[in-house]
Formats: sequence, structure tokens, C-alpha cells
Amino acid sequence: MDKKDLLLYGVTDQRHLKMPFLQAVEEALKGGVTMLQLREKTISDEDLYDLAKPIQALCKDYQVPFILDDRVDLAIKLDADGVHVGQEDMDPREVREKIGPEKILGVSAHSLEEARAAQEAGADYLGVGAAFPTPTKDKVSYRQLEEYPVIAQGVQIPIVAIGGINLDNMEVFKGMGLAGVSIVRGIFAQEDVEGATRKLAAKAQEIFHD
Repeated sequence: MDKKDLLLYGVTDQRHLKMPFLQAVEEALKGGVTMLQLREKTISDEDLYDLAKPIQALCKDYQVPFILDDRVDLAIKLDADGVHVGQEDMDPREVREKIGPEKILGVSAHSLEEARAAQEAGADYLGVGAAFPTPTKDKVSYRQLEEYPVIAQGVQIPIVAIGGINLDNMEVFKGMGLAGVSIVRGIFAQEDVEGATRKLAAKAQEIFHD
């Protein structure tokens, strides 16, 4: 995985879509997402597999890494580029053993301690949040913004901020040592997904470009 893949990390949530799922994904890819995570918590593995296959094919066409949230066995079955797990999901060490050394492993972290543990367990990147209030996560705790540079400096793997991030508040992460941002509603809840993504990608490039 290239650190640049994390610049604008799109995460799906079909509850917010204003257009067909595949159309929204392709618009996001056209607009410039650099990595895509299929995150659909409420559907069965069978339905998720059927949903994932055409999305995975689109990601391949656009040469964007395709990551599956949580469902490790399904990620293996799909031969996804990687999988992302939270603190309440499978232990990252077990995930790494199952997916092997070549696949991307992302882990959610909420503190420097969790970040270092994930790194030691074999994570390739960390998702740290929630940065701002967001309806996509229930009962979530928010990170103080000053925690981000502490975590970024405390590990050797790249991190992305997630949680309520949009065009108006992304600027606060400038100079914190992050690789990029992970965005759900700012992409997939928009009437014009491609246009919104294009603006976010340009802003992310301005903020996080080394």
C-alpha cells in the first residue's frame, strides 16, 4: 500500500445515497477517491458478496484499492485488496494471519496505545476518529484534535482522520502529519457525488501533499 492511497479514502453507506449504489461509487472514483471501503453493516454476507463484486470491478478499472469493512472471511473470498477492522472486531493479529502479508490491513484506533498495538499486530494504516459529530456512527466518542499529531508521531504507519469531515472543516488537519481523510457522507450523501468528490480531492491534495 502506498501512503498516497489514503489521501481521500471514501467509505460507503447506502443509507445516505441519492442515486443507485454503483453509479455513486463510479462517480466517487471519477471524482478522485484514492481508496474505497465497502462498509455496509446491516446486510448479509451473501448480499454483500453480490454487492461487492461489481464495486470491486469498478475499483480495479480505476486502479483504486478496494477494502472490505470487518468481514474478513468474505474479504478473502472476494480476494479484496484489504480489510478494515475496528476495536470490537477480530483481533488484528488474527486478521493478518488469515489474509497474509500482501493484503492491506486497516485498523480503527482511538488512542496512541491502541495505535501502537495495531501497528505491532501488523496494521498497514490506522483510521482515527471520530473527529467531528457524525450520524454514521452511534455511541461514538470524539477525539480531541490535538490527539491527532500525537498519534501520527507515535507510530510509523500512516493514519487518516475519520468522522464528520467535510470541505469546510478539513483544513484543521493541516500540518498534523496525517496521510489524508476518510469520508462517508461528504461523498455518498451528495446530489452530485463526482463534483463533491472532485472538490474534496483537490482540498485534500492541498492539505496533505508532502
